Amino acid sequence: MSEISISLPDDIVSALEKLQKAGYEAYAVGGCVRNKLMGLETDDYDITTNALPEQIKHIFSDMRIVETGIKHGTVTVISDSFSAEITTYRTDGVYEDRRHPEHVTFTSDIDEDLSRRDFTVNAIAYSEKNGIKDLYGGLKDLKNNILKCIGEPEKRFEEDALRILRALRFMSVYGFKAEEKTASALHHKKELLNDISAERIQSELNKILCGKSEFLEFVLREYWDIFAVIIPEIKDCHGFEQHTKYHNRDVWEHTIAAVCSIEPIKHLRLTMLMHDLGKPASFMLSDGVGHFKGHAYVSADICKRTAEKLHYDNETLKKTIFLVERHDMLMTDDPVIIKKHLNKFVKELYFDLLKVHIADDNAKAPVAMGRIPVYYSAAKIAEEIIEEKDCFSLKDLAINGNVIKQKGYEGKNIGKALDFLLSSVIEGKCENDTGKLTEYLDDHSEEIKFI
Repeated sequence: MSEISISLPDDIVSALEKLQKAGYEAYAVGGCVRNKLMGLETDDYDITTNALPEQIKHIFSDMRIVETGIKHGTVTVISDSFSAEITTYRTDGVYEDRRHPEHVTFTSDIDEDLSRRDFTVNAIAYSEKNGIKDLYGGLKDLKNNILKCIGEPEKRFEEDALRILRALRFMSVYGFKAEEKTASALHHKKELLNDISAERIQSELNKILCGKSEFLEFVLREYWDIFAVIIPEIKDCHGFEQHTKYHNRDVWEHTIAAVCSIEPIKHLRLTMLMHDLGKPASFMLSDGVGHFKGHAYVSADICKRTAEKLHYDNETLKKTIFLVERHDMLMTDDPVIIKKHLNKFVKELYFDLLKVHIADDNAKAPVAMGRIPVYYSAAKIAEEIIEEKDCFSLKDLAINGNVIKQKGYEGKNIGKALDFLLSSVIEGKCENDTGKLTEYLDDHSEEIKFI
């Protein structure tokens, strides 16, 4: 036992004491202990005990009980102010589906329970009564930022293949580095991810991609082959030289730099991961210079297939495909063009597209970074247009379809007239005033007929 003390929430301390007063052992365990030792906040608390599930339910009969995993010895205790999963000490049976043991055996020995866990840093238990219980050197590994499997790494990943992605997440989010045998097993057992559900893979991938840039960069570079199991097109990007003065990295290294250059928001990180996946399939070499004509559309198609395969929600899918498809379109700080883009695109996506362009160019050779100030300028002008409530959409136009109809326009011609007037206002040819728009409409009626 260690003399280290951890500050747990009062409700968790009370839950531990309640079990202990009933004559049982009880510890906080796993991620909550790890995070507390790292100085990180957490709102997800797990408690382990030698009390059996029925005994746990009896002890907490004055609180709401949810049998979240009763088959595996877990019940969730809920009050107005907290919730905690409480699990009986156990040993696991055979993992036949690469995720869950077919059966578990309850035990009275916490040492046996800790021995079945994945990584040493997740096998530290703590209670105020008994202090720290650290059988596998988790405290030392935490101090040294080492991620190490308990027991044989390959066996741990064979039991539960999702642990492969959990390892990458711990590296991306917390900055751990896998020790040699664990790292080797991650590469060697990567194909086991094919046995894991799309939803589980997607959830872990999102957390990995939204890790800290300085950690994520290492993970994407060192474990690219694992990501290629999930997205096979990555394999062709790795080491693929671009043969252009605008790029000083191969496609995968450029992708890594682009992902790590954008803020850690799911659809933005996903966009940068996908934006150039179509380059190898679009590559043409002419006079020693590489060309990737149409690669954005090829990348968008790969993005769509991948997002659907991983069961992403429609909003994320639509946003990501939109941004990938347009990541190389010309963006300008011309106010007229900006207003047209704000009209054509959802405002939030317009600003996201600028962020994508900035991240993309930041990941290129210095000669390609000249347009970055233009993107920042465009963002500033767009913000001013919105703040000043300039007209850039039909809903802001000081004339509507009823007025157009009264002028004798019918059917599709009403929409044509409105679009013509909106373009005229955006281009500064006419003020956004009802009377002046009506006069302008009369003066250009013949022109509108031929639109």
